[in-house]
Amino acid sequence: MVGVSDGQSSAQAPAAAGTPVGRPLLSLALASMMDEVHAHSGAVYLLAADQPVLEMAVMAGLPRAFAAPWERVGTNAPIPVADAARERELVWVGGEEEMARRYPRIAVVLPYPFALAAVPIATETAVYGAVFVTWPGGHPAELSDREREHLVAACGRLAVRLERAAEIGVPPHVESDLLASPLVGGMAGTLGTVEAARMVSRLPYGLVSLDLHGRIGFVNAAAAELLNVPVSRLLGTQLWASVPWLNDPVYEDRYRAALLSQHTSSFVALRPPGEWLSFRLYPSTTGLSVRITRSRAVSEMNQAAPPSDGRPSRLVTMSQVLDLASALTEAVGVQDVVQLVADEIAPAVGSQALVLLGSRANRLRVLGHRGYRDPHVVERFDGSPLSEPMPGTQVLRTGVPAFFESREQLERPYPARIATPDGFAAWAYLPLIAQGRPVGTCVLSYAEPHVFPTEERAVMTSLAGLIAQALERALLYDAKHRLAHGLQEALLPHSLPALPGIEAAARYVPATQGMDIGGDFYDLVRAQGKAAAVIGDVQGHNVTAAGLMGQVRTAVRAYTAVGQAPEEVMRSTNRLLLDLGAELFASCLYLRLDPAHGRAVMSRAGHPPPLLRRPDGRVRVLDLAGGPLLGVDASAVYPTTEVALAPGSLLVLYTDGLVESPGTDFEEALADLGRDLTDAGDQPLNELADSLVHHRHRTDGEERLDDIALLLLRAIG
Repeated sequence: MVGVSDGQSSAQAPAAAGTPVGRPLLSLALASMMDEVHAHSGAVYLLAADQPVLEMAVMAGLPRAFAAPWERVGTNAPIPVADAARERELVWVGGEEEMARRYPRIAVVLPYPFALAAVPIATETAVYGAVFVTWPGGHPAELSDREREHLVAACGRLAVRLERAAEIGVPPHVESDLLASPLVGGMAGTLGTVEAARMVSRLPYGLVSLDLHGRIGFVNAAAAELLNVPVSRLLGTQLWASVPWLNDPVYEDRYRAALLSQHTSSFVALRPPGEWLSFRLYPSTTGLSVRITRSRAVSEMNQAAPPSDGRPSRLVTMSQVLDLASALTEAVGVQDVVQLVADEIAPAVGSQALVLLGSRANRLRVLGHRGYRDPHVVERFDGSPLSEPMPGTQVLRTGVPAFFESREQLERPYPARIATPDGFAAWAYLPLIAQGRPVGTCVLSYAEPHVFPTEERAVMTSLAGLIAQALERALLYDAKHRLAHGLQEALLPHSLPALPGIEAAARYVPATQGMDIGGDFYDLVRAQGKAAAVIGDVQGHNVTAAGLMGQVRTAVRAYTAVGQAPEEVMRSTNRLLLDLGAELFASCLYLRLDPAHGRAVMSRAGHPPPLLRRPDGRVRVLDLAGGPLLGVDASAVYPTTEVALAPGSLLVLYTDGLVESPGTDFEEALADLGRDLTDAGDQPLNELADSLVHHRHRTDGEERLDDIALLLLRAIG
């Protein structure tokens, strides 16, 4: 790990991994920094040598597992240390609510009360990384001037040390994290070790000592008896790993919350078959002390409860809910949501099939389904009026869930279902409510009769809330997707005209990022007994770019129709863009074709040069005179170039998406395209067009960062 420049100078050290530099520089600096501001945990991140990535070099005060999702993060990641390094300024997060508002991804994983400051490690010329430190939840909402000054000064001193190390070519060596060491003889002067053990053994309640990793360092006999696990099996292990009925993420989460917030907390847990125990956690910067007692009040309150049937106490654990929430945020379209529910949620609740329902124009819409042998049994409900008495429409209208534990329970209120069996024996109809309104219904089906106890109904209703949010986003995305495609199709020509002496083919392929809409365009028009062709690219991939593209294409057609020469068409279009005040630029290539006389006259405005394949198969890049992009300079001129166009010649006009991609040299890509034209240029134009648009994107699933427009023109005798 080395320092990297912010664009003014470079501070890159040669690789010398493993070469120590004096004392542990990073851990000592971090420990001193935390001591000065009374923070209880922190970490140092350094920038990687060859990429914009922050890597955690050393952590103090808490196990590294607490920050595991952020051990290695990009400098553009939405987390405080990345913001501090990128913006070169201190970032302060004063508590749990502010963390949830500004950094929701961190708040989901660490939903505890604590304060955090992130500070860049930087000199005037280079950034080397960043530091974060945390305080318990009781820290004031604002960072004090003294704390701010200490942190900034300490990180400045560390940056200077790293700069000097880089200058001599020796990076910091690998250092161990700083966790509190176990006390040895720490009771001296207050209570002897033997007497302390005797005192603890006489106490009527259990005592357990956990280190920062949650490992048990001490446990008295009363605790072992209450936990019903021998002392020998507890020592050196994590409490939730050695006690089977504590092996639930909820209990591990209590330990994490206590350590990070440094607040005393408590919880109760059921020791099978019916004994409730109370756990009280006393945190410090060295670990946790846990007091365990019987919780008689809870036990008595639950004596009248029905006996357990042996099933797990929780249908879905907290970690599963977080996993499901995270997965659903990645769903883009409606079918993504359907697949995620089928893969993640239906198995978690024991369902064998599912349907997602929505509505449009007061009619039921089947958005997707999984698990049905005969799709027709589901799809026949598509288009049913919402007024029709069916459980799916009822739940969608009212927003009230419905659970049917057997076929008889379903058919009693909905006798019409007798005639439409789907092969299942129990159903849960869950309303999908987002922003206070129903957006759909999730139907979970079971192969056998199924009892839905209160706890299970509550869990499923909560999961439906996650599905609803994902479905609302997906419906909006799909609607925008359809709108984008419709707009793009309306702005581009539906077909190319048949012109004497010219054979033509065109393709448009949208980028795979954004709204699938952009400013690339092409056109072919009649021009006073000849033909005119145009191809261009308005910057941007949004509705504004597409709208301006439509205006440019219309303008070119109009200027062509009134008989303007190619250079005049370009000048007029340039002035139009400036008059519109759109603040967007456009590249453009315009040509007037005269196949009867074997020539073409071209004018270019900042557009990639066309390729010409001669009848003998040789390909060359046409070196055309040209002017600046349209919309830049009102006084710009656009000279023309005449090119010979013998019968059998092929002109290839394209936008830069065909040949440009990250990490690819433009000249090499153009030469590669020329070789493809040499080999395949005799193909029918439609086959050739399909081949060329896939020229740069042969790998399945590879994203296109830019649109592609392609226009092929072949002179025929």
